[in-house]
Amino acid sequence: MEISLQKNNLITMLLILVCPDLLFSGFEANALPYDYTASIECLETPLKPLHGGGIILNPELNMGLKGWQAFGDAKIEQRELAGNKFVAVHARNHPTDSISQKLYLQQETLYSFSAWIQVSEGNEAVAAVFKTGTGFKHGGAVVAESKCWSMLKGGFTSDATGPAELYFESKNTSIEIWVDSISLQPFTTEEWASHQDQSIKKVRKAKVRIQAIDKQGNPLSNATITIQQNKPGFPIGCAINKNILKNTPYQKWFTSRFTVTTFEDEMKWYSTEVSPGHEDYTSADALLSFAKQHNIAVRGHNVLWDDPKCQPGWLYSLSPAELSSAVHKRIVSVMSRYRGQLMAWDVVNENLHFSFFESKLGDQATPNFYRLAHAVDWSVPLFLNEYNTIEDSRDWAATPAKYLQKLRQIQGLTRNAKMGIGLESHFGTPNLAYMRASLDTLGATGLPIWLTELDVLSGPNQAKYLEQILMEAYSHPKVDGIVIWAAWKPQGCYRICLTDNNFNNLATGNVVDNLLRQWQSRAVSGLTDTRGFFEATLFHGDYEINITHPSSSAHSFVVVSTNASLQSPLTFQVSV
Repeated sequence: MEISLQKNNLITMLLILVCPDLLFSGFEANALPYDYTASIECLETPLKPLHGGGIILNPELNMGLKGWQAFGDAKIEQRELAGNKFVAVHARNHPTDSISQKLYLQQETLYSFSAWIQVSEGNEAVAAVFKTGTGFKHGGAVVAESKCWSMLKGGFTSDATGPAELYFESKNTSIEIWVDSISLQPFTTEEWASHQDQSIKKVRKAKVRIQAIDKQGNPLSNATITIQQNKPGFPIGCAINKNILKNTPYQKWFTSRFTVTTFEDEMKWYSTEVSPGHEDYTSADALLSFAKQHNIAVRGHNVLWDDPKCQPGWLYSLSPAELSSAVHKRIVSVMSRYRGQLMAWDVVNENLHFSFFESKLGDQATPNFYRLAHAVDWSVPLFLNEYNTIEDSRDWAATPAKYLQKLRQIQGLTRNAKMGIGLESHFGTPNLAYMRASLDTLGATGLPIWLTELDVLSGPNQAKYLEQILMEAYSHPKVDGIVIWAAWKPQGCYRICLTDNNFNNLATGNVVDNLLRQWQSRAVSGLTDTRGFFEATLFHGDYEINITHPSSSAHSFVVVSTNASLQSPLTFQVSV
């Protein structure tokens, strides 16, 4: 793409923006590439196994049952439909009755797992489990269907070297489990880091080529080009609360780092309507005013929370009809008040784990909430905000498959709504392989993905784990933004603080600062060549470009990235 900039007919700059996909094709020569492919469609025939099956023996079942055996009391057999061979597990008496393959794992190695699953009838959750010498590793789960194949994608990190056994699990023992195209690919920590580095180069940067020419169109050599980043394109933020409003050191620390925020409690229903009919948005209004003053974008959090413990106290005694009326009023009130002032809404919080509203208003309560939310504010994405979808492979309630199931239910009633995927990201020890695979799966929707409440459980490795998670999220091609859940309170933060009470960085704050510096372009300066060209590789973002030449006066251009959150060639919109 080529953009012509003119100033007083003296100098024209041509910004030639090179597609990142062409700049960084492939990974380093000695690093095994990672396959970000995921399918969320139920297919008539399974696709080929990723990575050629990796270390799995007979991954496509083309050699009979070689390498596979029955696990538990199950009976297994090879079958073939429309030319496709697979293994079928039947006569199951226990959830773990299935097929298995014995493996040998390496310590501190990340394993990417995938398989295609079908069940004999209905639709059922099926999980992959690895039995090791130190315990069980849960590789992921999928909601499998009959008459078509669903992709299960997951992963884990091995904490010991030794033998292991892969098997599958489903709580419904009356169904048959069919399995095909199985893959288990090991990656060293160095290879994993290489994937991140190369992905950052590919999706977070662009190569910019600037040409300086005079008013006759002749190239100007030895023109001085200076490029200074004003704002990063990828939004990284932190939650805040009303403590920031009268605390100058807190304000200075926060505004010098972050471009987006979420209010910890001030916009939630139990904060804005303590007693029925008496709404008070004073704190939320003040925080929004503060954010606007400092050009910080705000995510609306949250309209409704499905946890029965997180409701206004007066809500519990309402009849279903009264509750329905109160919910309608709440959605209209908060969303119309802040319409046009926020970048997104978390409409329903933790809907996969809790069902306060569904239990009283019926199974279609959540889709109806989103339909009304879209009618009130159609301008920004509406997020479903949930925890453990990328954090914990053992939580069957919130797997990517379960998340997508709920998302489809909502979209069935709100087809024109802009939807978004909100991942709370409350981590203990991170399972990076599972996190990446889950993002792959969710990313196949094409919807914006945000880590909305990122924190890490307190412990000696808290800062280390925070760095690992931030790096994994930032480098993933489908992630559009991150909010760290570290709003400061004098008595302490929710689970993670970035500073002490004097706003000096803790180790976690140093991690954030180091990565923010690493993910921004330093000031670039140089001379154009004999053809008037100057090149630089820059992170997506907003830039000020200055150009000077002995034949003319200096010129300054503000260059704004209009699509920094998209995985496509960077485009500048220029205001002179």
